[in-house]
Amino acid sequence: MPDSTLKILVVDDMATMRKIIKNILGQLGYWNVEEAGDGRQALDRLRHQSFDLVISDWGMPKMTGVDLVQSMRQDPGLRATPFLMVTPEAEQAKVLEAIKAGVNGYIVSPVTIETLKEKINALFESRL
Repeated sequence: MPDSTLKILVVDDMATMRKIIKNILGQLGYWNVEEAGDGRQALDRLRHQSFDLVISDWGMPKMTGVDLVQSMRQDPGLRATPFLMVTPEAEQAKVLEAIKAGVNGYIVSPVTIETLKEKINALFESRL
């Protein structure tokens, strides 16, 4: 089980989805959670603060989740930050595109507490 003090950035253009994910993270014991409303805002925050995990939507204005993870993977300071995509995009081609872009995990929404817990645990177990 990863450390509950992990600093997590939740990225989604819908405030309701950010709140839902933050609530689930809180139920899992993760309280150090910040938010960004799009990929550009997230990238700016990531370049100025250290985060242990990014949980992002795919479809957002200004910069999509795929564009965000690609930018992170090209940045030496952000390259190793775990990235979990949470999106309604369920097509296999979309999942493959996200994996090629560099996501570490993929959840088709709606997200449940069990699924998020499982994915976060798998992410950090694989990094040990």
